Amino acid sequence: MAGGQMMKADLADARWTLDAVPYESINVAQARTSDDVFYLVAAASFIETAADLYTDNLIGYFSGEPEVAAWLDGHWKPEELRHGRVLRGYVEHVWPEFDWALAYRGFFEEYSRACTVDEFEPTHSLEMVARCVVETGTATFYQALGELACEPVLRAMAARIRADEVGHYKYFYRFFQSCDGGRYPGRIRVLNALRRRMVEARGDDAECALRHVYRVRHGVDDVAARSALSARLTASVKRHYPVGLAARMLLKPLNLPPSVARVLEGPVARATARIML
Repeated sequence: MAGGQMMKADLADARWTLDAVPYESINVAQARTSDDVFYLVAAASFIETAADLYTDNLIGYFSGEPEVAAWLDGHWKPEELRHGRVLRGYVEHVWPEFDWALAYRGFFEEYSRACTVDEFEPTHSLEMVARCVVETGTATFYQALGELACEPVLRAMAARIRADEVGHYKYFYRFFQSCDGGRYPGRIRVLNALRRRMVEARGDDAECALRHVYRVRHGVDDVAARSALSARLTASVKRHYPVGLAARMLLKPLNLPPSVARVLEGPVARATARIML
């Protein structure tokens, strides 16, 4: 079954929501067979849990756009924090020996120093382009995680989080069209914003999270071993990464004619795989 079809099947087959994850239904023995999944879920839980930090910064940046600020505060922030809670809950249920709180404290201390307003784009519309890149990365990551996961509850959880992230992308794209008085910033500026955010998104947050997960799990940060682990995780995700979907999502803010977008989809997909993974 194709990735997108599998995700839809998971969504249709289970009736629970992210507000009531059936942790008691998790097949713990099955889930614990994959060390890679532990690291991917734990690292993702850190980044999602820290959402209030960068969301608050973003709300401040968009204080002049009341509709955007209200949506960020009332919808995006709570949903991102919910992702962090359910992923943390999964880690603590399946791997209770892992001190999640200790590892997260170390991560947050480092991550909070790097998460500043200075990273935002110079205009609101271009920042929405950057947000589209971020949501592309998260939506496609959770699709890949769902493909990697062998345990049904995690597969369904990944499908639900992916659906949220796709919804966020759609909102950011709509706001991109309306910010700055609805003036299109021009394809060159949009392309530059896309490129900047893709390069910045290349694993910095994930590497920070992985470092702290690894350190607490092993009691020491063996740089060589952690680097080998990081390379293995990247290869695992890349095997399941929906590069075509990522390319289509990234091309959309360029507002290209459909015929041109179709021609560019292949090269952009290959570039996306090289840059973002």
